[in-house]
Amino acid sequence: MTSAEPTTADLADLLAGPVVPAARGLLGCLLTAGGVTVRITEVEAYAGTAGDPASHAHRGRTRRNAVMFGPSGRAYVYFTYGMHWCMNVVTGPDGEASAVLLRAGEVVDGLPTARSRRPAVRRDVDLARGPARLCAALGIDGAVYGVDLLGDGPVRLRPATAPVPAAAVLAGPRVGVTGAHDVPWRFWLASDPTVSAYRRHVPRTRR
Repeated sequence: MTSAEPTTADLADLLAGPVVPAARGLLGCLLTAGGVTVRITEVEAYAGTAGDPASHAHRGRTRRNAVMFGPSGRAYVYFTYGMHWCMNVVTGPDGEASAVLLRAGEVVDGLPTARSRRPAVRRDVDLARGPARLCAALGIDGAVYGVDLLGDGPVRLRPATAPVPAAAVLAGPRVGVTGAHDVPWRFWLASDPTVSAYRRHVPRTRR
């Protein structure tokens, strides 16, 4: 992105490039859906078939992950644990699968609507703290799969209102993945209370 007044064109250029810079650049961006807007505070980068065993595209194209192979700027939404939706932003050139998981955000508009979708939550900072919670607060489900996030559709991604300083971004291992545990491709805004807790994946042992 440019150093001042980022535009949607700047964001499109960022998402068309490598996944790690794209992930960093998504911090501070605004995602709007279902009458709610969140400021993205935590993300994880996932590459494609080339050496990232934690990626859904590690074993190649499937019906589930097809949108990860491009074009960039589309939504990759998937259902997990039989109960939760999670959303990724597709990055990179067509044919090269990669995406950024949106892990957490701060609700900056539509707070009453977000609260109505998550009535058991006591603190506003927890409304979109975690990838499934973020989707729940925004009302995102499988209908969003493949949507162009940079257009004027039902789900819209817009640049941050101001560039996020590099010093404000921290990096560490991804959360709960079964492969490539220590790859530092999770990025978050330092000291932001909406960032989720880190939990390393622990394989289950048979008794």
